[in-house]
Amino acid sequence: MAQRPVFIPNQGDYLVETSMVDFIYHTGFAISQKQKSIQSLHQSIKDNFGLNRVLEVSSKSLDELGVQLSAFNLMIKDKSGLSYSVECAFQSSKVFELGQYQDLLYKTSREAKKDERLKTSGKLLGFNFYGNVWELEPVTAFYDWLYINALNQNKKYHDELLSYQAFTDIEFNPKKSINCQAYSVAMFVSLYKNNMLDVLKDKQAFINLYKQYQISNTIKEHKELKELSLF
Repeated sequence: MAQRPVFIPNQGDYLVETSMVDFIYHTGFAISQKQKSIQSLHQSIKDNFGLNRVLEVSSKSLDELGVQLSAFNLMIKDKSGLSYSVECAFQSSKVFELGQYQDLLYKTSREAKKDERLKTSGKLLGFNFYGNVWELEPVTAFYDWLYINALNQNKKYHDELLSYQAFTDIEFNPKKSINCQAYSVAMFVSLYKNNMLDVLKDKQAFINLYKQYQISNTIKEHKELKELSLF
């Protein structure tokens, strides 16, 4: 048995409610094994929460929408009209003691995530996306803001996305990482349904969401926050 979170949007005092779900995990690196695990996870969610419309958000998803919404594939457009994957935008925005590596914008998503400099440049100090500077706290705020901005730009996905009740990411292990694309998707759905997407235009208004609403994510699953990897 294994555990993964399910992220449910628009839950009263919560923008997103997170619950840990037990399911049968199928070992192996093949996509087919990952997809068996996804099916097992979604069946457990259906049995325990009565949710029938659950979208896996990852490159291993059985649904094409879920694949397209992977941070490796979802694109964000800058003011000049150039587009980058959310993954490249996120990794290139990290500011370390030894600097920031904006050249990661032009790498593949996999290259950007695996770049050795991200591990050898000292402490992570914050984020800087085209002069938009973010601190490390609230912990998931910058990633959520970046991802939700990208998703808001890609309106072709909205109608289908809004038909889902909850979201998962089989690759996200809350014992090892903090930021999760499935959580950000659920947060987007809540903001959309509550007509609150205007907060994306104001950094402080977006940050205030983490004070105005109770936060239910997987950070509580960690005993030592300093040991986490910021995705």
